[in-house]
Amino acid sequence: MSSVCFGVALVTGRVGLRLLDARSGAAISVPTATLLFVIAAPFTIDFEGFDARAVLLFAAVGLFFPAVVTILTFRSNELLGPTITSAVSGTAPLFALLAAGLFLGERVPAEAAVAAAGVVAGVALLSWRKSAVRKTFVGRSLLWPIAGALVRGLAQVAAKAGLLVWASPFAASLIGYLMSSATVIAADRLRQSKKRRLTGKGIAWFSATGILNGSAVLLMYAALNTAPVWTVAPIVASYPLITAVLGAAVLHDEKFSLQAAAGAAITVAAIVYLVRSHTGA
Repeated sequence: MSSVCFGVALVTGRVGLRLLDARSGAAISVPTATLLFVIAAPFTIDFEGFDARAVLLFAAVGLFFPAVVTILTFRSNELLGPTITSAVSGTAPLFALLAAGLFLGERVPAEAAVAAAGVVAGVALLSWRKSAVRKTFVGRSLLWPIAGALVRGLAQVAAKAGLLVWASPFAASLIGYLMSSATVIAADRLRQSKKRRLTGKGIAWFSATGILNGSAVLLMYAALNTAPVWTVAPIVASYPLITAVLGAAVLHDEKFSLQAAAGAAITVAAIVYLVRSHTGA
């Protein structure tokens, strides 16, 4: 369900970007989710097992995810366009699996590595549009989407480390979003470029995007609370499949080509393979 929420959020965010710029949208969507977490906190947060070390880990994650990932993606889109950005960002599960093995001591089975590679390949096929690649492409600009994928992968591992100490997905989401809200609001206030005028429709679309992304993060942390990173990361990374199908069906701005269909098939096959190998174990 986390990947579904992430995928739908990309579609609503795409509609919102027709009305507002990305940084203004982030300064609306992230605080919207934070506000809902704060309202729900007295009724849902469980302080049993509270540990200050976990709080520090959740806060550290929140400084970078989703705040910094949003900013890195925005810069990558400016330099490279959405095609290369989406394709390179799909490598996040590879970083997550490597970090889980190094820092958490997880034994990543060969099946998980194969499935992660399958998801990366499928997402690349789903995202790649040769006609959309910019002629001003510069190799070092790839550092922006690679950095975004790295941060996204490491964030999952750091969150898992915190959940091992304090098993509270809601606390992880609340603390992380409080930090992310401060980051995106500060970035929006400090920038000197001209902003687009706020509109009611733009605020509504980005608020919906924030609720979807917040739900996705909460569900992802709930999954990480009960399953290893090598199981969760590849499945969560499949969200471009949802975006591609929903975007073609609802927005009608892209055709679902044979290449996209092949990417979808590879992504689904990789996830099915991962789930079957995990349940079989």
